Amino acid sequence: MEQGGLKRVILGCMSKKGFGFCFVGTVAGLLISSSMSGAAQQGSTGPVVVAYVFPRDGALKQGDVDPRLITRINYAFANIKDGRMVTVPDLSAQNFAYLTSLRKENPALTVLVSVGGWDWSGGFSDVVLTEQSRQTFIESVVAFLKSYDLDGLDIDWEYPGMAGAGHKFRAEDGANFTTLLKELRGRFDGETAASHRRLYLTFAAGASSEFLRHTEMAKAQEFVDTVNLMTYDFSEAGSDRIANHHAPLYINPASPKKESADTSVNEFEAAGVPAGKIVLGVPFYGHVWGEVGVTNHGLFQPGKAVAGDWASYAKISSDLLHSGYVRYWDDAAKAPYLYNAEKQIFVSYEDEESLAVKCGYVLKNKLGGVMFWEYSGDPTGTLLRTIDGKFRVGEAKKH
Repeated sequence: MEQGGLKRVILGCMSKKGFGFCFVGTVAGLLISSSMSGAAQQGSTGPVVVAYVFPRDGALKQGDVDPRLITRINYAFANIKDGRMVTVPDLSAQNFAYLTSLRKENPALTVLVSVGGWDWSGGFSDVVLTEQSRQTFIESVVAFLKSYDLDGLDIDWEYPGMAGAGHKFRAEDGANFTTLLKELRGRFDGETAASHRRLYLTFAAGASSEFLRHTEMAKAQEFVDTVNLMTYDFSEAGSDRIANHHAPLYINPASPKKESADTSVNEFEAAGVPAGKIVLGVPFYGHVWGEVGVTNHGLFQPGKAVAGDWASYAKISSDLLHSGYVRYWDDAAKAPYLYNAEKQIFVSYEDEESLAVKCGYVLKNKLGGVMFWEYSGDPTGTLLRTIDGKFRVGEAKKH
């Protein structure tokens, strides 16, 4: 999630593959082992659901998060300062206390902190550069987790070997990232042996072949529990002139862009990531294009960025769908979209139907689960209940 969402959500115009962010069944977080070595979800009986929670420097309050429908929370974001992981000047301590208290309602719930994101990935290249810099960072991570009673770390580096939002990067970032993960896993296993409490290690991955070219997925995946694949933001009005799906499951042959969630999953598997470690990213928001012609109800037509070119699912479902926008379904891509002929506005988003299809895809292909950016995008819980219903039905059929 590129700053998984700090840039995209706050400014309302997301960058590439950002945001960003486990579920149903028995959670491996209750298992204890002194030698995890990144074995993802061993002992788990079903898909996981990872909820990225991004309070935007605000205070979370009772009722903001329903812990019964999720198995992992990734709190976004921690920052890097002077080579160490630190909180941002917000209400993180209060928010961590609230989130960890949710374990009382769901003892299987795990609470992780996500470090980096689109805006705060600038320190990663220096952090991973040397053994000393990595150890400084790792010590700060362990102290951070203990201080806030957290269950692990999610790394959202956007991106190794690439500038992202203009960040420093190096050609050796990919190899150094692998080394950092290896050393983190070793330290986490040591902590688990001493405390008998498992610590999770995950990272958010850009869903592109370019990300794969700059990393060592076959090696890196060995040390993590899951790879959270950011399979959204494939098209955005700010950078793509053609109105298109931003999170299609499959490629429509008529689409000018040949990117999809299925394509990314296949590429990551080919790069050496086991299906069971791949967590499919889904967006709780949509992208908006303006000045889009009426042909094909706007799909694959030229358009322009407009003010308000990002919309939460809550806004789409409660406002747009009741104010002149018509919903259409692309059966090839398995994706919905809205079009307002009078205003010539096109909206790409995720809804209950497309999400149910994606959950079926996760079950069929034995993926690790789903993750979503981000929780506040759907305060009514409509999308989350869709995931829960699909996975629980899927699991019931297995037994």
